[in-house]
Amino acid sequence: MKYRKIPSELFISNRSRLADELPEKALAVLHSADIPWRSADGSMRFIQNSDLFYLSGIDQEETILILFPSHPDPKMREILFVRETSELISIWEGFKVTKEQATEISGIQHVEWTDRFDSALRQLARDAESIFLNHNEHSRSAAPINGSLDDRFRIRCQDLYPDHSYRRLAPILHKLRVTKTQEEIDLLQHACDITEEGFRRILGFVKPGVMEYEVEAEYIHEFIKRGSRGFAYEPIVASGENGCVLHYLSNDQPCKDGDLLLMDVGAEYANYNADLTRTIPVNGKFTERQRAVYDAVHRIVRLCIDELIVPGKAIRKEYHAEVARKMEDELIALDLIDPAVVEEERATPDLPEEKRAYRKYFMHGVSHSLGIDVHDVTPVEPVFVENMVVTVEPGIYIREEGIAVRIENDIVVRSSGNLDLMASIPIDADEIESLMAG
Repeated sequence: MKYRKIPSELFISNRSRLADELPEKALAVLHSADIPWRSADGSMRFIQNSDLFYLSGIDQEETILILFPSHPDPKMREILFVRETSELISIWEGFKVTKEQATEISGIQHVEWTDRFDSALRQLARDAESIFLNHNEHSRSAAPINGSLDDRFRIRCQDLYPDHSYRRLAPILHKLRVTKTQEEIDLLQHACDITEEGFRRILGFVKPGVMEYEVEAEYIHEFIKRGSRGFAYEPIVASGENGCVLHYLSNDQPCKDGDLLLMDVGAEYANYNADLTRTIPVNGKFTERQRAVYDAVHRIVRLCIDELIVPGKAIRKEYHAEVARKMEDELIALDLIDPAVVEEERATPDLPEEKRAYRKYFMHGVSHSLGIDVHDVTPVEPVFVENMVVTVEPGIYIREEGIAVRIENDIVVRSSGNLDLMASIPIDADEIESLMAG
């Protein structure tokens, strides 16, 4: 295992919090992810269902979790099902957890092989009045309907037990997963620390003429070397005007003298993810115009971390609008938008944000939740809450000048003052220039 063992107490606590939310005689079922198929006879790397990992810590396919907190028999309140291994499987696929190891990882005492799931469900369903089933309800999910094991089980379960009351598990898990425990924060911090080492590595590597994919290679070398499974998401390594493409993934162009290099890259560690963006000058020195844009974005970052993000504030309705008004001031100072237009727009409070002048140069959100998922789950009406982990990522994109600057840090929301998980990662323009100069 690349990462240190996560104490089972984390998963025990997570299940306990979920149990407190379930009504009497309620049964909950969660499945692992599928192994994604690529083509022909090839599959891609397995990545666990985030909800199942959150509740069990088991990072393996063909895993199922049943929770029945109010069952009169304590042994039946938590049952974990894992794939039974064999000599043939061990030869072709390697290690699979034993029942004893599954208990050690998850803290669940009752572990069965996966082929015992159907009979256990039949037994438990007789005692249950409601069944909570899971589904990917992320607001930005584009996953196909019935595309997961949870989805396919939902159809089968409702067919087998049509008289039960069915409830949604996702809203409860979304609420619980927003607040991070100290153990989760420590795991996120480690992912950020690995990401820092990757960024420091490339500060001594980037120069005119290197290819974007060479920069990507430097990151992945450092990440894997330090125990990461790899990138938390597809990395963006965008030089020059490529940085104005928000989801640029080609990473196949040369980094030219005089251009900026925007890198949106994060490491994964133990299924927890970092999300970093830095913008640096390819030749090691910002031009006067590049520096002015960079400093404007940096000021917004500091304002968000130091003042604007506080527990209880509505993320979309309050926070994003506050950042937008500050961004308008910065864009006016950069001679990018007309102050008279901004004044007129501010006198029209009902004007949608997407129709305001600043959106030409800053067209995305400022913050998203972070955790087991890079765009982690949030409640339906998201507000900042104590110990929520979020990104801060303003940007300015001037396509006509070939300038793109985005800066991003990950923070823990605290009423006593936000904790910046990336405080040690170089961010000041002078420091970046100094480190690139060697």
